[in-house]
Amino acid sequence: MTALALSLILVAAVLHATWNLCAKRAGGGLPFVWLVGAIICTGYLPVLAFYWEWKHPVFPAGAAWWILGSGVLKTAYALVLQRGYRTGDFSLIYPLARGTGPLLSTFAAIAVLGERPSALALAGGIVIVAAIFFLTGGTRLLHQDRAHLRRAVGYGVISGVSIAAYTLWDRHGVAALRVPPVLYDAGTAFTQLALLTPFAWRRRAEVRAEWRGKKRWAFGVALLSPVAYVLVLTALAFTPVSYVAPAREVSIVIGAFIGARWLKEADGRRRLWAAVAVAAGVIALALG
Repeated sequence: MTALALSLILVAAVLHATWNLCAKRAGGGLPFVWLVGAIICTGYLPVLAFYWEWKHPVFPAGAAWWILGSGVLKTAYALVLQRGYRTGDFSLIYPLARGTGPLLSTFAAIAVLGERPSALALAGGIVIVAAIFFLTGGTRLLHQDRAHLRRAVGYGVISGVSIAAYTLWDRHGVAALRVPPVLYDAGTAFTQLALLTPFAWRRRAEVRAEWRGKKRWAFGVALLSPVAYVLVLTALAFTPVSYVAPAREVSIVIGAFIGARWLKEADGRRRLWAAVAVAAGVIALALG
């Protein structure tokens, strides 16, 4: 992995953990997700106008369908993630979502895309996954006294599966089809908004309530999320998925710190130590 790719991913990780904190604070559902999408698309309009005038891009054949597919995957991800944050701790849902994704992305990239990461990079990925397992409590989640957490764990795992799916999908969009990352992310944002608008219209009273009570969190997600993912897409354009996906998990260090120190969630010390192990795995991945 190049220094440029690693830098892009690390900055994206900081932004990613921060917008997820905003999403956790909001604790919203479909109306909140639609509101975030509306803000993102509004912000993208001048960006797209400037980019189009500057670059005069040409969309390759099949790009529109690929962007549509990405929008569908990310809509499902956004809704499941918000449901997870409504049912579980930030320091539980965030690591689960971020940990399941790279495990599936890395192995799928090897099996489907034919990528061949080095032994050190694979070892780094394994360390990251093992640390996340410890971070979330491991087998203790199966005990009877933690039955109330299992539903939240389910949402976290499904979020991770969604992350793996759209990571591989988007890798093809920006690397094989060569769609510019800004246009690609904007296209998926408008797709999400279009998919959710009929449902949001029927719940417009809830949308107005979300705007009155949670607009600062909506702006936090809307401003930070696109920037973070455009940075990731840029890295994906010239870096294998099996390197990018696990390296993004440095955000778990930030998420564990936020959950333990800021939100005062349980098992803070254990989760912070596990986050250190995640960081060690990221370093091994980068050196590989």
